[in-house]
Amino acid sequence: MSKKSSAKHTSYPDFLKELLEAKSPTGHEFAAQKVVDDYVEKSADKYSKDALGNRIAELKGNGGPTLMFAGHIDEIGLIISHVDDKGYLYFEFLGGHDQVIPSGRRIHILTRNGPVLGITGKRAVHLLSPEDRKRVPERHDMWIDIGVTNRTEALSIVRIGDPAVYTDGPEILRGSIGVARAFDDKAGAYVCMEAFRRLSKEKNLAARVVSVATTQEEIGTRGAQVAAQGISPDVSIAVDVGHATDHPDADNRKFGRFTLSGGPIIARGPNINPVVYDQMIEAAESLGIPYQIGAESRPTGTDARAIQMANGGVACGLLSIPLRYMHTPGEVVDLAVVEQSVQLLVEFACRVKKKQSYSW
Repeated sequence: MSKKSSAKHTSYPDFLKELLEAKSPTGHEFAAQKVVDDYVEKSADKYSKDALGNRIAELKGNGGPTLMFAGHIDEIGLIISHVDDKGYLYFEFLGGHDQVIPSGRRIHILTRNGPVLGITGKRAVHLLSPEDRKRVPERHDMWIDIGVTNRTEALSIVRIGDPAVYTDGPEILRGSIGVARAFDDKAGAYVCMEAFRRLSKEKNLAARVVSVATTQEEIGTRGAQVAAQGISPDVSIAVDVGHATDHPDADNRKFGRFTLSGGPIIARGPNINPVVYDQMIEAAESLGIPYQIGAESRPTGTDARAIQMANGGVACGLLSIPLRYMHTPGEVVDLAVVEQSVQLLVEFACRVKKKQSYSW
């Protein structure tokens, strides 16, 4: 007789769970915006939105520098681009996709009348030639089946330009290990906004803290660029996910050595201000939080790349949550590291001095 596992399971914080359940493909972040509104607006001295859909929460502080947190609420998805005569839908990608992943998936198409279930299809393996079986399907080799028989019926349900996302929601894999679609970057957005909520209770905060749930990161860090231009921060920390390389077939010589549960990844490199980096390390060590260091040789593929170059330049840091299987419906993170990341941001903000300089 097998023994039951004694591992204690961690529950998702309600705020994070609702963000992960919100369907918010890039450019269509409505559901995630509402979650942020519901959880964050009441904690802010000032709360606003902009033309790109960013959600911007502000604490006035006490005359110190402006500190901006940024985590994006958009996720990868699909967008309906064509309907054929038999009612099959064809699509383009929103954000970067591994083309091995999409076929045979349940998706929700976000229509004006609510989500519509669809199945991504392609020719079955039995009907493929030996040569075709070795080939990764092109986007136009796949379609979406919504169970109709003609174009007119399909277009009575969906419209060209409707977005879609995978249906996979958050679950606990084991212990504190969670699995969901869109941990990239609902986890980072949660960290920024939850840290903001906790900082709203601090009475002696020197920094003006502005936390932004950014949009359209997956197609070029567009929301962060606009937000940073408008806020004009002195210092900023972007929070995103990074690759955990502790799984098979991850060559550490190529991709670095990062473990899922080894703590948040603190970046170093040209995109990162060295004063900010040092202060992030000090904050982590003062709390006893484990951390990992990531070397970034060029502008990162995160909101930090856009924020750093805003206005006269911004002192940037980057905090990454280790993640396995990025841009798939089964992204995996350790929820304990998510909580550590929240604590680190709070400590960093509380350490910002009134006349803090980030010049070097």
